[in-house]
Amino acid sequence: MFETFTCSMAMMTFASLAGPIARITGMVPWQMGIVVTLAGVAWMLTARIWGRLSDRHGRRPVILIGVAGFAVSYLALGVFVHVAVVKALSPVIVFAGLLVTRGLAGVFYAAVPATSAALVADHVPIAQRPKAMATLGAAGALGIVIGPASVGLLVEGGLVPPLLLVAVLPMIGWLILWRVLPAHERHAPSGQSTLGLLDPRLRHAMVTAFLSMCGVTIAQVIVGFYAIDRLMLSPTDGARIAGMALACVGIALIVAQLVMRRLDWPTSRLMGIGMLVGAAGFAGAGLAASAVQLCLGYAIAAFGMGWVFPSVTALATSVVPAEEQGAAAGTVSAAQGMAVVIGPLLGTAVYAIDPRAPFALIAITFATAMIGTMRRSPIMTSFTA
Repeated sequence: MFETFTCSMAMMTFASLAGPIARITGMVPWQMGIVVTLAGVAWMLTARIWGRLSDRHGRRPVILIGVAGFAVSYLALGVFVHVAVVKALSPVIVFAGLLVTRGLAGVFYAAVPATSAALVADHVPIAQRPKAMATLGAAGALGIVIGPASVGLLVEGGLVPPLLLVAVLPMIGWLILWRVLPAHERHAPSGQSTLGLLDPRLRHAMVTAFLSMCGVTIAQVIVGFYAIDRLMLSPTDGARIAGMALACVGIALIVAQLVMRRLDWPTSRLMGIGMLVGAAGFAGAGLAASAVQLCLGYAIAAFGMGWVFPSVTALATSVVPAEEQGAAAGTVSAAQGMAVVIGPLLGTAVYAIDPRAPFALIAITFATAMIGTMRRSPIMTSFTA
């Protein structure tokens, strides 16, 4: 849980600073979109590899390698941003440096969600898995709260202090993991798993994971730009409002996942209702004319996502045997990584048409996904009827 918290905090801190970093260094929105996208490419390409490695060699070594690499990558990113601002490096050099550091962070981050979900699946029965995943999600949501909040507190000292802070915390998390993770684990026999990327057992979970993460990444990458352009704020104030909006996201996620732990609903119902609530929240954010309205829209959307993400992971790990838990979690994580690739590019492209257009796109996509879940699940259909 602490490892999930620190990595989530780091990712969301960068998201809230993306727009201001671009403005101060002279980068244009599409360049920052590519920076975020490259991390998603790395995540997409390596998530299944990390998952299979954890099946074969155990969760402990894979998690330790992933968290260590993630921390070092973020430390390098923070140092580079400092140099870029102090030395007034050209936008092209800044763009290239962020591509390298953010890309490495994506490679190592891919090990975190896939292996963590598999670790939970190793020790929690299927019926209790959605609640366990929600607990893990609540730890990540706390990082979403603290990360943007740290931006609001530290941004007066520049863009670098928040980035350096979130590089140190994963290092602490690594020390804790090294001490508490079990040294001896069950290993799957080499070559036993036949789970493919397009395995029909995971199709529903993968589509839902892709669509939901795509919408979330669009909202993350445009929030800073939206606060600056639509609400007419300075880059510093835009960073503060973006941090507030993402902090509201974290609070809503925590509340949603605490509520979810008290419910005994099936995963299909949780996913369907979560997508519907998410659609309503993002539609409201697209109509926001003030910081309060923007934060409220993001909070409502996040409440819905707080039900979707744990349910998707629980669904994926419930349809495969024990020796494929890591591969299944890695496959769903790869779908989310693909969304991180497509989402920022799509979001920034649509944003160029109108700042409200990305939110409309997310709302329509989520509503469509909710209808698909209703048709797939008789339980969901009877509930909504």
